[in-house]
Amino acid sequence: MRTGVRVIIKIAIGVVFSLTVLLSTGQAHELDGVKGSYGIAIYGDMKYPSDFTHFDYANPDAPKGGKLRQAVVSDGYDSFNVVTPKGHPAAGINLIYESLMAQSDDEPFALYGWLADDVHLADDRSSIAFHIRDEARWHDGKPITADDVIFSFNTFVEHGAPLYKLYYGDVADVKKLDDKTVRFNFKTTKNKELPLILGQLTILPKHYWESRDITRTTLEPPLGSGPYRIKDFEGNRYITYERVKDYWAKDLPVNKGRFNFDIMQYDYYSDTSVAQEAFKAGEFDFRWENTAKDWALAYDIPAVRDGRIVKQTFKDKTAQVMLGLLFNMRKDKFKDRRVRKALTAIYDHSWSNKNLFFNQYSHLRSFFGDGDLAAKGLPQGRELAILNQYRDQLPPEVFTREYNPPSTNRPNGLRDNLLKASDLLEEAGWVIDPDTLMRVNKETGEPFTIEILMSSTSLQRVLLPIARNLKRLGIEAKLNIADSSQYIKRVRDRDFDMIWLGWAQSLSPGNEQREQWGSASADSPASQNYTGLKNPVVDALIEKIITAPDRKELEAHVRALDRVLQWQYLLVPGYYSMTDRVLRWNKFGLPEVQPWSGYSLTTWWYDPVLARKHGLAGES
Repeated sequence: MRTGVRVIIKIAIGVVFSLTVLLSTGQAHELDGVKGSYGIAIYGDMKYPSDFTHFDYANPDAPKGGKLRQAVVSDGYDSFNVVTPKGHPAAGINLIYESLMAQSDDEPFALYGWLADDVHLADDRSSIAFHIRDEARWHDGKPITADDVIFSFNTFVEHGAPLYKLYYGDVADVKKLDDKTVRFNFKTTKNKELPLILGQLTILPKHYWESRDITRTTLEPPLGSGPYRIKDFEGNRYITYERVKDYWAKDLPVNKGRFNFDIMQYDYYSDTSVAQEAFKAGEFDFRWENTAKDWALAYDIPAVRDGRIVKQTFKDKTAQVMLGLLFNMRKDKFKDRRVRKALTAIYDHSWSNKNLFFNQYSHLRSFFGDGDLAAKGLPQGRELAILNQYRDQLPPEVFTREYNPPSTNRPNGLRDNLLKASDLLEEAGWVIDPDTLMRVNKETGEPFTIEILMSSTSLQRVLLPIARNLKRLGIEAKLNIADSSQYIKRVRDRDFDMIWLGWAQSLSPGNEQREQWGSASADSPASQNYTGLKNPVVDALIEKIITAPDRKELEAHVRALDRVLQWQYLLVPGYYSMTDRVLRWNKFGLPEVQPWSGYSLTTWWYDPVLARKHGLAGES
């Protein structure tokens, strides 16, 4: 995520598909007398034609070679297993794998052939079939087959994180048509995005895993088929991947100009400040800076001034995130909506932006960014018609007010907000004890305390003022810093009061909404329904989003969902930026065109001329 937490896995979902002609580089395969397509796209034609040679944001002439070293701030890793939710997988492990299709990063959403050279989508969208390229190979030389695809799908659903059951919930079954062709049959023809998310399925080698227990963590380097393989590692310290020189798919259009480094290395650091100093000392090459203060003050160093380190921002068109202090509504103290509404007053964005963030951030208000999907103003037109169906189940404010978090951009703004919050807490039964001046439950005498669970010290400067504002409301707040293993476990077990976390959204929301807000995921360990939300209107809107017949219907239903979520007061909204702040040692080439997501390290390359110019030759 771009502000405060980085989301490593981004899922983009499609709604309406346009199937065009076959890749000129592949053989035309027929299924039931119909030729397959080279890709699937959203909302009409795909950007890239059937004879495209590379993505625009990749340099097809980029040289191969060199090393890219990155840092991971974490207690470490203990697994190379991408399926089981147990343990902590190594950074970069997906570099060894491939999916059926590859997503382009400069259009709303489109998939182009990778492992699959063509796809067959039924006219009524009741099924989709993929044909695996004849030349596709595992690193041991064995061909990739339909059996691998079936094994992978079933394994993720049966043994993977709980989200997969929801994500692929509308798949009825998967059938092998021949050694190279597999078909997924659907329970419904209305889940418009399902064919695309199946194209994103990571494919695992059945012949490798069938003799191993895929439900366990492991540090045995697994077999893959992707552009890299594991070269060297030391648990909890580093992992190194080497480029597969005879990689079977290196010349495919989706890969041309990508995966250019001979070595990709991830070094583990237990502390952010230590990692920052290591970067300055040249211990690794690239840093994504998520702290506004450090971006403003920490890099006034000779290496930046003389050009050896490049400090650069990238515009991110896909930055759609809601981030902040989440309420665990499974806890009795947060079940009352008035309590949650009151506590949104504890964040003083105007003060924080000026004094902590150097005016680099905006105050969050929507769960779906700031574009066409965000609910703004009052509901009108199609959105209003959708919401009217549930009027008796929704707060009146949904129809009468535009949601905005409490503003302090006025004299005495924070004081006024806290006074209103105090009144709401009184209404909800939390009163001030005249002896202790602390807030207690008027029925039971239980004091109102909040533990804010954190995974590092980096957020202390943001959360300490919030804790002080809670104190002004008579609520005792404790900031508890847990190591990453304990933090992950407690979040999975829902053992927290409040956490600083968030959700990233794609430009075309879909099935993942079940995982984030759906009632079925509320009690599921490791789901993204961190707050425990169970709301029948939300459930109904999610299903309408998934089955939306066109973009206009999708946008209207997403805005309706956004508005309902806004007035649920699920969190204290935080802050965001539409730019990525990155630094790199000046020895890398970048394409002239950047993807919508800001930057893509898979398209960078080592430039020996730049390295020599800046005295960095020999470091990669």
